[in-house]
Amino acid sequence: MIQAFEFSPLQENTYVIADDATKEAVIIDPGCYEQVEKETLGRFIETNKLTVKYILLTHAHLDHVFGVAYVKRKFGVKAYLHELDMVIYNDVPTRCALYGLRGYEPSEIDAFLKEGDKFTFGNITLDVIFVPGHAPGHVAFVNHADRYVIGGDVLFQGSVGRTDFPYCNHDDLLNSIRTKLYTLPDDYIVYPGHMDPTTIGQEKRTNPFVRM
Repeated sequence: MIQAFEFSPLQENTYVIADDATKEAVIIDPGCYEQVEKETLGRFIETNKLTVKYILLTHAHLDHVFGVAYVKRKFGVKAYLHELDMVIYNDVPTRCALYGLRGYEPSEIDAFLKEGDKFTFGNITLDVIFVPGHAPGHVAFVNHADRYVIGGDVLFQGSVGRTDFPYCNHDDLLNSIRTKLYTLPDDYIVYPGHMDPTTIGQEKRTNPFVRM
């Protein structure tokens, strides 16, 4: 099961991935900002009788971490982030104040992840790949068995992640797409941090920013 939720004024995609057999699950990029959004996510977990094992973060931009504290408290799980993104994560309260976003609750990152790590829950395994550019410690999570990628803000349908924020690098972003995503088979589905899913093959053929 892959369930997407569009949360916050920034329309971020939060993903719940669950193993149907064991009901074990992970939450990727909990961007729930309003209390009603947090309750929607919590109610989905409880209604489907899921056991959350991990919070996995593709990167630490504020719209992807609004709900980390809530999920940690609600389900008693650890949050994982690449160490290179801590400079961004630690700056989230300042960014929220700058944009007039009230009510952000800071929370600790419990452990760092890196390329080559594997997160297994039930019968599902997600492989971590390092895809910097949009953020210095950006990662994506690949399920080779079911042929999909939870890609964060790297590759979108007809677009790519922004690189006009602090700590971004456009050349690194394009290199990540070419060497880490476009080397996957064409039929792999990309579930992005914003907007609708796409496929590796479609973007290789038609993406105006980086074609192969």
